[in-house]
Amino acid sequence: EEKKQLEKELATLKGKLASAAGSDLAGQAKLIKGVKVLSAKVDGVDDLRGLMDQLKNKLGSGIVLLGAANGEKVSLIAGVTADLIGKVKAGELVNMAAAQVGGKGGGKPDMAQAGGTQPANLPQALESAYAWVEAKL
Repeated sequence: EEKKQLEKELATLKGKLASAAGSDLAGQAKLIKGVKVLSAKVDGVDDLRGLMDQLKNKLGSGIVLLGAANGEKVSLIAGVTADLIGKVKAGELVNMAAAQVGGKGGGKPDMAQAGGTQPANLPQALESAYAWVEAKL
């Protein structure tokens, strides 16, 4: 019983930590051709999808690419707000980044996920998202 309670408290605290990280990350978005674009590496976040949704809400209109490395595995998630999916598709963005970390992925125009096996290439893959998005806009 005590273990269950502690796990519940831990999950709540992780959620609060992710929320605080989301606020900090949203402020790092770059403005490219009038569109907010955020590409960032996040560590210690179990729920990349939740954080991505939160960032899309904070930005209001924008494009988000998040990456995390865990050992030899890379996780990527991309999100595009509804007003921008005519110009940029999350699946194309996540695949562009995944190709650089030895992986592939897919999803819907507004949300897509990918995995990879080359964590050393993650910073470069995330940075390249800005030029890729700029070319699409």
